[in-house]
Amino acid sequence: MISTFTDHLGNSIQIPFPPQRIVSLVPSQTELLYDLGLEDRVVGITKFCIHPQKWFENKVKVGGTKKLNIELIKRLEPDLIIGNKEENTKEEIEELQKFFPVWMSDIHNLEEAKQTIVDVGAITNRSPEASYLVELINTGFRDIKTLGPGSFHFNKSVLYLIWNKPYMAAGRNTFIDDVLNTFGLTNVVQSTRYPILKDEDILELNPYYIFLSSEPYPFKEQHIEALKQLVPEAHILLVDGEMFSWYGSRMVKSIQYLFELRDYL
Repeated sequence: MISTFTDHLGNSIQIPFPPQRIVSLVPSQTELLYDLGLEDRVVGITKFCIHPQKWFENKVKVGGTKKLNIELIKRLEPDLIIGNKEENTKEEIEELQKFFPVWMSDIHNLEEAKQTIVDVGAITNRSPEASYLVELINTGFRDIKTLGPGSFHFNKSVLYLIWNKPYMAAGRNTFIDDVLNTFGLTNVVQSTRYPILKDEDILELNPYYIFLSSEPYPFKEQHIEALKQLVPEAHILLVDGEMFSWYGSRMVKSIQYLFELRDYL
């Protein structure tokens, strides 16, 4: 049976339903496909798709999220490719669209992330499993917003850094920004997307917290020391970037992490 679906960019694709040969171009969506029970139907992933470990070890790697091996993907003969506007490059996606149905997500907040889970569940014939994941996420994030704060400093400002030399931050209109807001913090960055910041910019922003993400740049303890020299009053700590930026089923796992982080703060 051939079914028609519309992705987040308005593209209409036709696929054999349910698809049997799926290539995933996004790490968080790869993990989602695993948690939806699609072990045998995913034939290709990227080299950054590290979860689950057994897929990372055994599935065919089709390159990086922004440097795909197009010829290898062609040889896999997928009947569905799942990508993301931010993670993948426009030129490579357009090239793949000449040969295969490509379903694209476009995610800027928690609601769009949950809708993506629903949509991927629908396109892969795993709607009940997807609905269950969304219910877990809804319950968990509702608890984060409503349960007692413990020692947590509500409504404090935060700077979330994703890159070093130059410093790059998560700004507005990003999934990370929405997670921070839901967590009870205010992003000091007013720019959208991922602006580059100079030392003087960070000084002027004067954040109460500075979160140093584990990805895409792997911040370490020495980076805390460097920033303390710049903004000695800030509370600086390393955070697990997957828990703030992976928008698939990882959100279920992020709930416990965020509760523990809030108690630590």
